[in-house]
Amino acid sequence: MPGTAQRDYYDVLGVGRDASSDEIKKAYRKLAVRYHPDRNPGDKSAEDQFKEASEAYGVLGDPEKRSRYDRFGHAGVGGAGQPVNSEIFADFQDLFRGSVFDLFGEMFGGGDRHGPARGRDIQYELSIDFDEPKEDSGKRILVSRAEPCDSCRGSGVEAGKQPILCGRCGGRGQETFSRGFMVMSRTCSGCGGAGKIVRDPCRECAGNGRTPREREITVRLPAGIADGNQLRVPGEGEPGARGGPPGDLYVRVHVRPRRGLRREDSDVLGEATISFPQAVLGTEIPIATIWGEETLRIPAGTQPHTILRLRNKGFPALRGRGRGSHLVRILVEVPRKLSDRSRAAVEALAEEIGPPPKASSAPAGQHPPAGERDARGNAEANGDGAGKSRSSFFDRIFS
Repeated sequence: MPGTAQRDYYDVLGVGRDASSDEIKKAYRKLAVRYHPDRNPGDKSAEDQFKEASEAYGVLGDPEKRSRYDRFGHAGVGGAGQPVNSEIFADFQDLFRGSVFDLFGEMFGGGDRHGPARGRDIQYELSIDFDEPKEDSGKRILVSRAEPCDSCRGSGVEAGKQPILCGRCGGRGQETFSRGFMVMSRTCSGCGGAGKIVRDPCRECAGNGRTPREREITVRLPAGIADGNQLRVPGEGEPGARGGPPGDLYVRVHVRPRRGLRREDSDVLGEATISFPQAVLGTEIPIATIWGEETLRIPAGTQPHTILRLRNKGFPALRGRGRGSHLVRILVEVPRKLSDRSRAAVEALAEEIGPPPKASSAPAGQHPPAGERDARGNAEANGDGAGKSRSSFFDRIFS
């Protein structure tokens, strides 16, 4: 304060030196409400206290300045007479809106609401078939967006007419006035900062300067894209205002399900049902993949829930190389009814092979012998080695 010893900033805000940033903000907010000039017109003491609180918050509200202040005191932050920083009012816009503080952005050259403005972004929801992401593709979509009116060319003024100069601000777009100890400028309330007033609005767009239009845009879908992924198409949003850049188009992808198939990363998951004799003797069966029909070899003695793999028959990796696999969980169909001849054959087989082996007694942490291992793991069939078991995943998806 002029002519007096400068007070400790923590004392000014009424907080301790260990106060958190939220506590400092809350303390300043309370003082600002109490002492700001709009609520104390002509009160020099309130004006001084408000300035002092703003100076204190300008230092303690900034982590770097607060650190210097804690180490060196006022000398570390330049001493008295700190300039008012308009950024400190950003946290209190809801409190000061409509008051003198709503003008700080304009006073200090920030927040010009009437210069070039970026156009709005657009969100589009795109549905595609299950197998479409197997390769790059292009989709034509119709996007509705507001574009400059052809009749008035975006001016909002009826063709052949002209806007008139604003009498309130003389065409400057700003009006000057005083509040307490300050002389300030703000956006003109008569013309909204445009400097001109439209008396004859365009009938085509009702003076908005824009009309809705549908535009056809081609969106490139990269191979391997998955459900829920979002693509950004720069510059295809709504046009900017007053020469500003256009917004962007965001395309969210939804993949339609395909009966009997699921996707996990770049792998395709499915099931195939075989008969008991096929499981015992082995066979080959056709499998429909996203790349067409393939032949799957079923090894003799395949157990129920064994997972077999067709390599490179899944989706391409979106961020990487190669393709995933088509994984097939084998289900074995047990006949519900048997003829006398079939029953006799099964009984003879049962007598020949005997009961299943007893569970392994291997100590904890050790694997049982190979012949006693669970046959539900991945089989080394179709040219692919055994890998991480997916049986639990299939149980979850297909149960």
